Amino acid sequence: MATPPNFEEGQSTYKPPRFNGQYYGWWKTRMHGFIMAEDSELLDVICDGPFFPTKTSGDPAVTIPKTRKEFNDADRKSIEKNFRAKKILVCGIGPDEYNRISAFQSAKEIWEALQTAHEGTTRVKQSKIDMLTTEYELFRMKDDESIQDMHTRFTSIINELYSLRKIIPRNKLVRKILSVLPSSWESKVNAITEEKDLQKLTIDELVGNLKTYEMKKKKDNEKREPKREKSLVLKTDNND
Repeated sequence: MATPPNFEEGQSTYKPPRFNGQYYGWWKTRMHGFIMAEDSELLDVICDGPFFPTKTSGDPAVTIPKTRKEFNDADRKSIEKNFRAKKILVCGIGPDEYNRISAFQSAKEIWEALQTAHEGTTRVKQSKIDMLTTEYELFRMKDDESIQDMHTRFTSIINELYSLRKIIPRNKLVRKILSVLPSSWESKVNAITEEKDLQKLTIDELVGNLKTYEMKKKKDNEKREPKREKSLVLKTDNND
């Protein structure tokens, strides 16, 4: 799930995340969390569709919709769920996206229209999953790349897969990160593999451990640099 570059968020926690037509996977995941925090039943309305009050009538009995005058308090509260969910979605999109969904009456229709527009049909979605899976399998840390930058690139791929409902187990992600490190990290990889239980090790713990090691390597290199310069100066003096 790619994150918008240079994005600064200062919104109230009472306002839904805003979608401007880009980074749909990022917005979808955050909107999902926002809706769950507001009311988990709203997500049921978005996934399953709105509630329609019904009653049984006739002989033999058949189920028919209630008229508005027949609604009881429970019916009205259930109906309100759709409008609450719809309000959150509408408040979370910009003008261009609103034009795409303005004709829809249910939150489910809005959610599915945005999903189809930005993730594509099932066939397109699978193509994206295949492409991202290949990118994941070929992922490697660059020689001049920091652990933080590598982790940011890696997380972006994983989050995109997650937004498409392709979940990779945590222990596999941990092993993947260890496998993509350059050969100069071999001793550290071996130490982590021997000392840690990779089934329980979290991504954050692993990255934190690697960052600490990276800082230590940098300090050691800085200490060696003055000695090297001094050695070069002495060598030059001797030649003179």
